[in-house]
Amino acid sequence: MRLQPKVRSLWEESKLRVRVMRAALASCFWGGDITPVGRLYATKISADGRREDLGLVSTKLVTDAGVAFIVDAFQNITEVELFKFHASGTGTTAESAAQTALITEVATRTSGTTTEGASANIYRTVGTITYSGSFAITEHGVLSASSGGTLLDRSVFAAINVVSTDSIQFTYELTFPSGS
Repeated sequence: MRLQPKVRSLWEESKLRVRVMRAALASCFWGGDITPVGRLYATKISADGRREDLGLVSTKLVTDAGVAFIVDAFQNITEVELFKFHASGTGTTAESAAQTALITEVATRTSGTTTEGASANIYRTVGTITYSGSFAITEHGVLSASSGGTLLDRSVFAAINVVSTDSIQFTYELTFPSGS
């Protein structure tokens, strides 16, 4: 059964609320740890310019390597604003904090624009990837370089089918909760 984009978006938002509530409860019982939350939104852009807003396609975790990179940035060893490169692929392996790359990267990475999200504690990067062939895109990553680099977040989602010259605009938001 395929859900309509708006229904799928509402379903993903409800799953996200459950995760946020679990994190809040865990915070109450286990010492107030803060957990950054990554959210990925997608819009498919057909070759003829038609746009299909797919809404929230994934809510997952920040990688171990991404966290280490952020800690290094606090020490002025690297620059956290490098996390703006968007990659996509066809891998379907579940996300893991230990991952350091996409499973099956396709297309050329794109450098996204970086902004603040709806509030001061949300980092947002928006990048559009154009495809030169037909693919069922099922994974996305935010990385620190146009090739290689450190993987901040890897998301797996239901296939977005593209053909040559189609694009997907990815919006990645990383929320850092405060107050712990």
